[in-house]
Amino acid sequence: MANRGEIAVRIIRACRDLGLASVAVYSECDRTALHVRMADEAVAIGGNPPAESYLRIDRIIDAARRTGADAVHPGYGFLAENEDFAAACRDAGLTFIGPTAEAITLMGSKTGARQVAMAAGVPVVPGTETALGDEVSDAAIARMADRIGYPIMVKAVAGGGGKGMRVVASAEGLSGAIRAARSEAAAAFGDSAIYLERRLLKPRHIEVQLLADEHGTVLACVERECSIQRRHQKVIEETPSPVVSPALRARLTAAAVAVATAAGYTNAGTIEFLVDASGAFYFLEMNTRLQVEHPVTELVTGVDLVEWQIRIARGERLDLDPATLLTPRGHAIECRIYAEDPDAGFMPSPGRMTALHVADGPGVRHDSGAEAGGDVPIYYDPLISKLSVWGADRRQAIARMRRALREYEVRGIRTTLPFFTWMLEQPAFSTAEFHTGTLDELLQQRQGAPFAEAVPSLGEVAAIAAVLIQLQAGQAGTTRHPAAPVADASLWKSIARREALRG
Repeated sequence: MANRGEIAVRIIRACRDLGLASVAVYSECDRTALHVRMADEAVAIGGNPPAESYLRIDRIIDAARRTGADAVHPGYGFLAENEDFAAACRDAGLTFIGPTAEAITLMGSKTGARQVAMAAGVPVVPGTETALGDEVSDAAIARMADRIGYPIMVKAVAGGGGKGMRVVASAEGLSGAIRAARSEAAAAFGDSAIYLERRLLKPRHIEVQLLADEHGTVLACVERECSIQRRHQKVIEETPSPVVSPALRARLTAAAVAVATAAGYTNAGTIEFLVDASGAFYFLEMNTRLQVEHPVTELVTGVDLVEWQIRIARGERLDLDPATLLTPRGHAIECRIYAEDPDAGFMPSPGRMTALHVADGPGVRHDSGAEAGGDVPIYYDPLISKLSVWGADRRQAIARMRRALREYEVRGIRTTLPFFTWMLEQPAFSTAEFHTGTLDELLQQRQGAPFAEAVPSLGEVAAIAAVLIQLQAGQAGTTRHPAAPVADASLWKSIARREALRG
């Protein structure tokens, strides 16, 4: 596993189901991490920064050779969509559990993927068809933007996750957006090239999970709804989409299969679409890897996507029933639990989890590489876990997620748990009347109101307890030592408990 955390744990479990041995790699701060202890073998590959460990192709290849591994699973993030890594694995005689290096190159480029989609007869959002490098002047880009029409999106050609992306409402803001997008793209992906795309008004973000074997079979799964986003990054996903009809599903999945077939794609991948209020859809991009949100698809289809990634990579044929994959069995929702402080602009909140209590019960799934006493390092994405639920219908799935969120406790660091509790109570979510900008609009309306109940500091707890003790002593007409027990200490105990939960 050329990765860490929950996705490495997920791959280890799939390997165990298939009777395969697993090898973990780790950086210095991950030496005692769960994925390292679970794997059959583990190899240290360098320092804490990703550039010294999880992004070192040479060290990962060397670890595979030293342990006698014959395949490499990249997970997602880090090197998962790096064509050089896929090629290096192939050159080293290792099976890369994913698409070919050529497919990653072709579909990893947003402009290249748009050209493939158009050749397959799939509609794309109006925009530029080639990458705009640093040599293309702002004036030339402005003329292109005028032809496309405002509002527009300035987007990085490489990468994803909302990085290198800017929304431009009018010509006045274009130059600044170009500079910002180029700078962010260069820092995140090592490529400052951008392209332009018309911004659709209030679209939904719908994606289709694909599996493609090496014998020409491409199968699509029921769609995922990914419109609840903060600054273009997904935070809640569900399947099926509450607004996709069977007829629209058939068109979306057929289009996704057409794009993957045209690209000569193999293994697992995802085609992403924007869908407007009329039901018209447009190809957005392809993710040439396993998605973070794959558990919701597994919950409603009963298919182990990671297992099939491995089976496809070793040459097996897909023998799944296409109709079963497109017929949702119930409804599933996923919340990404991050070590972030929603009351501080979702800033990362790294540190030690002094306690971790995970929700359980009917229909609840928890994918995580975290555990009580473990650390959330400052060096990596602060994802603690993916909390997923299944219900017979959307109403039951929402109810179960609300319950699961109430039962989930993390101490020692701030998390996004109170944010999700709030979000699931919003009428827009309950009625499914949302689009990709809904969450940002709701956050703006809050105007900084706290998500979590205000909790006093530890020092304030001690002071409050002392005052309560003295007050009770005075009411009883007696003198108590400040440290003496109080007959009814429920008030300050509840405050202390909240402080403990806060960490």
